[in-house]
Amino acid sequence: MGARINRAIELLGQEQAIYYTGHHTGHVLTEAQGRADAATWADYINIGMEHGAFDMAGLAAYMAGLVAGGPTRSGHRTPAVIVEAPIGGIDEAGIRHNAWQFRQILGRGVHGVLLCQAESAAAVRAFVEACRYPHQATGVDPALPYPLARMDGAVVPAPGVGLLGVGTRGRGSEPTAAPVWGITEAEYFRRCDPWPLNPEGELLLGVKIESPEGVARCEEILAVPGLGFAEMGPGDLGLSLLGDVVVRVDPYATEVLAARDRVFAAARARGLAFLEGCSPATIAARLDAGVRVIAGGQEETARVGRAHQRRAMAV
Repeated sequence: MGARINRAIELLGQEQAIYYTGHHTGHVLTEAQGRADAATWADYINIGMEHGAFDMAGLAAYMAGLVAGGPTRSGHRTPAVIVEAPIGGIDEAGIRHNAWQFRQILGRGVHGVLLCQAESAAAVRAFVEACRYPHQATGVDPALPYPLARMDGAVVPAPGVGLLGVGTRGRGSEPTAAPVWGITEAEYFRRCDPWPLNPEGELLLGVKIESPEGVARCEEILAVPGLGFAEMGPGDLGLSLLGDVVVRVDPYATEVLAARDRVFAAARARGLAFLEGCSPATIAARLDAGVRVIAGGQEETARVGRAHQRRAMAV
């Protein structure tokens, strides 16, 4: 078996790029499709629920199919699965009121969550906290009161700069999630925590910066502990900045390129993997520049990129 549950994390820990397949809409979430996708060439499967259906019954069936069709050729129980959540990371209140989405998604046994339209560090902090159990203390501000102190009606202060508040994910979904990972419920409580904040964590959390507001605050957003990767969304950003209804990526429009470079620099400064679309013609240069999460959904891009990095892990 693989050294880790989450193949994407295992590869990123080796400074290897990861390649994903999947789109923003149109997923067929059935057990049969999961069985078929267990043999995917990709390192992880992106499930788009930002614009696609919020189908928890389908997601549960799909994850069961991945398990039934596995293991992967690399020896992992399943490919990693990362879900784009419907809620946007615009403000803290919106995230806290909609934290049920993360609980539902994680309860199906997925390996990561992507928060789209991240515009506020406070919102992203609330996102990370919503994906963590309250017993996990790594990165939590030690000056904050014990979680039960909230019951006295006192206002809980915001965490210090570069720290998190106490996790807010409740117990109850471990009986459905742990079997997908192939571990006990007790082990799931220990290992379902964000990497690399928790070196033993198997949960990969990411954010998409895709609005002018998000770009303006990207340095503070990407400084929130618990994130593993980040991306600049050229489609929505081009729509907002320029009114582009066609996504321009090779080359980017000048304004979008400037935003991309700023988000890329912020991600690199925080040690986060950067996600970007690549093609067989561009993959080598972007790998050399430091891009580590590869969009585009082309098996040929993955073949060229894996050869360029002399990847050892089996597909």
